[in-house]
Amino acid sequence: MRVGVIFPTSEIGTDPVGIRDYVQAAEELGFSHIIAFDHVLGAGLESRPDWRGPYSYTHPFHEPFVLFGYIAGITERIEMATGVLILPQRQTALVAKQTAQIDVLSGGRLRLGVGIGWNDVEYECLGEDFHTRGRRVEEQAELLRKLWADDLITFEGKWDRIPDAGINPRPLAGKIPLWFGGNADVALRRIARLADGWFPLFGPGDKGAARIARMRDYLEEAGRDLANFGIDPMIQGERRVPADWAKELDWWRGQGATHASLNTMAGGRKGPQAHIDAIREFAGLVLN
Repeated sequence: MRVGVIFPTSEIGTDPVGIRDYVQAAEELGFSHIIAFDHVLGAGLESRPDWRGPYSYTHPFHEPFVLFGYIAGITERIEMATGVLILPQRQTALVAKQTAQIDVLSGGRLRLGVGIGWNDVEYECLGEDFHTRGRRVEEQAELLRKLWADDLITFEGKWDRIPDAGINPRPLAGKIPLWFGGNADVALRRIARLADGWFPLFGPGDKGAARIARMRDYLEEAGRDLANFGIDPMIQGERRVPADWAKELDWWRGQGATHASLNTMAGGRKGPQAHIDAIREFAGLVLN
């Protein structure tokens, strides 16, 4: 199992030195990857008194592609992943270009996790249709892989049209691992058909085990090789003790997860050093 960390985007602050210290500590401690969340805009709450979203304009989110360009220049080994990028609210060709650039600059250390999101306000602000996002992400997955693989493509879809054009540079291997997040049954079926791996958004327990079993059934129905499919759950650090984090990691290992990532946000930790201390304690339990 490859064990990584979630970049504490809403709690780390904006000091580039502190961000550098956190990222380099994660690499030096032996974590395999670092995952960044994604939101472009946050909703104002005064005009939305019934807002129920987990984030708003008060939560800072570092832009993942710019962040990864910075990380690529200050690290040597650690993989970078989006967990997840809200793909349908973005231009597909531009995402293909940006991800290819990060792949080149980092020496092939990018894993692109995508999802359809929940924030209709963000879609509206970015000029995209919230209601077609599930269907659009399927077309986008196909187009991304074509743009990464070939010098020139011609593509005619419902949302994107590429008339004999291509990106340059392309990814070093002609591809980038494309993972999906999601929990709903329709999402599981989509992931089984299209994704290289899955970011499950739930914790341990019988319901979670049943959902994992369902995913395996869908993979088999789609004719996929289970040995080549990744699973990267999130271990919620919050205010629990590190021994509980390790116990949850063991549960996921028993469920066949290939990866796992510790999220140290929402535990009262503020600033880079508090999060460095938390991942160091976790590393001492699970990486030695």
